[in-house]
Amino acid sequence: MKYSPATERNPLPYSPFKACTVPRPIGWLSSVSRDGVENLAPYSQWQNLTFDPPMVMFSANQYPDGRRKDTVVNAERTGWFAWNMATWELRDAVNISAMALPDHESEFERAGLRRETADLSGVPMVADSPCHFECKYLSTHRLVGNSEVGTIDIVFASVERIHIADDALTPDGKLDVSRIQPIARMGYYDYTVVKDTFEMRIPGATAEAADGLEGAAG
Repeated sequence: MKYSPATERNPLPYSPFKACTVPRPIGWLSSVSRDGVENLAPYSQWQNLTFDPPMVMFSANQYPDGRRKDTVVNAERTGWFAWNMATWELRDAVNISAMALPDHESEFERAGLRRETADLSGVPMVADSPCHFECKYLSTHRLVGNSEVGTIDIVFASVERIHIADDALTPDGKLDVSRIQPIARMGYYDYTVVKDTFEMRIPGATAEAADGLEGAAG
């Protein structure tokens, strides 16, 4: 089976595009408006860009009526947002925070989440999440799609502070991924949990290359 999305209808009963690009890390992003209204929402189009210095991006589709997502607007107007690691224990709260709530209603309140204030801004973070990035807004790149909901804002940011809970680390100082169990987005309505990991090292890689693969600067 093959088809050209620009000119042909998908021949399958469900779209395979997002189901092929898996697993995708979840950008569980918190922000606050200039008027002090807090927001929390998950984005499955989220990724690290580089590590020296650490930079990240997320892509936010518009609403069907053409409105831009609150996270994008808040980041542009205040200069900050925070990433919170989405885990198995927090999965229900992640799902609730995806709801389209009225502007005055807080996703933190609806999901029953405790807050922790970011060090460098007034952005609330999910206190029970084991890892956070405090992200400083850099720029937005806008791509116009074939529909309002297909049009996206790609937001770029630098990571100015990283928070790791002490009990999320192994004795040798690595993230204990199998214990904290990050969740990731699959296709359709499916998610997955990271439990099992394995290590591979490139044969003959230099020390500098190895540092880059680890994400160590200098």
